Amino acid sequence: MKSKNLLLIIALLFARPTFSQNQTPKLGDSMPGILVDAGGHKLHLNIQGKGSPTVIFENGSGDFSFIWTLVQPEVAKFTKTVSYDRAGYAWSELGPIPRTSKQICFELHTALNNAGIHPPYILVGQSFGGFLVRAFARYYAKEVVGMVLVEAVQENQKIFMGGDTPQLIRNFAKGRIAPEVQTNFTPQPDTSNEQTMINTEIDPLFLKLPDSIQKMQMWAQSQPQFIKTVQAEMDWSPEDVSDLYKHKSEPSYMLGNMPLIVLTRGKGGFDGRADSLQLENERLQVQKELAHLSSNSKHVIDMNSGHNIHVEDPATVIEAIKEIYTAATKHTLLKQHTNL
Repeated sequence: MKSKNLLLIIALLFARPTFSQNQTPKLGDSMPGILVDAGGHKLHLNIQGKGSPTVIFENGSGDFSFIWTLVQPEVAKFTKTVSYDRAGYAWSELGPIPRTSKQICFELHTALNNAGIHPPYILVGQSFGGFLVRAFARYYAKEVVGMVLVEAVQENQKIFMGGDTPQLIRNFAKGRIAPEVQTNFTPQPDTSNEQTMINTEIDPLFLKLPDSIQKMQMWAQSQPQFIKTVQAEMDWSPEDVSDLYKHKSEPSYMLGNMPLIVLTRGKGGFDGRADSLQLENERLQVQKELAHLSSNSKHVIDMNSGHNIHVEDPATVIEAIKEIYTAATKHTLLKQHTNL
């Protein structure tokens, strides 16, 4: 996807992508993993390594399982790992609407069980995936023993949308009540005659990834269901963010003494604005608040990276997962340091 923050994700939904028929890799046949039932529809899981706890990677909105290419193989050297594509992404089949956090977490939990991947779990979530792993830990509290939040969405976070003044994500909520989870969904066959053309425009970020992954990105972002899938997630996410805000500090929304590391980029990219200092302070404050979710936590500010720490500075993410793995398996406190 062209961007990795919520503003540009939303902007993409209304943009007209440039398509080319010059490259038409049929990468759907080279799926790096398995398809597993998630409640009537199937999700793509890429399972690597052996051991326990299992590390589960949750992508940001608009991202695919292979975004963790520089992280997952290294973590798989010491324990089992799972990256996956949420419903409607890449190889995964479309899922039911609306895309509530409870629905998404149910599907992941069901797929893990059906794949024989049992708890305990360590959850690693980036951006939009950050509040999803918090939700998973709330719905399946006894199964999660550690967490890494990578530039995660927070309930007081602001975005720029339709103007020069940032707005709270939760202000876009409409007060809708989440329906019951759909546990037996049947995806409808695609009867359209729409021809898939490959969108060869990718963010320069992906130049850090192997050529095979760049081609996979082009293929995945060109699938007909991709934009609709991102739209569906963005449509409901303000409701979930609003829910987090309404229930903040409640015990069930906290993480107790679970080992938690919060990774935050060093600079927010507000240079040149009159209110840059205010916006930067607000950004760092909401990230700091994430670390308060657990009494056994650490907040690390990575000066070597932007929003996509798992691609720009993967070693930092790998090290954080190792620390959480050690703390979770040896029942120890995290050692404190804040800046890299």
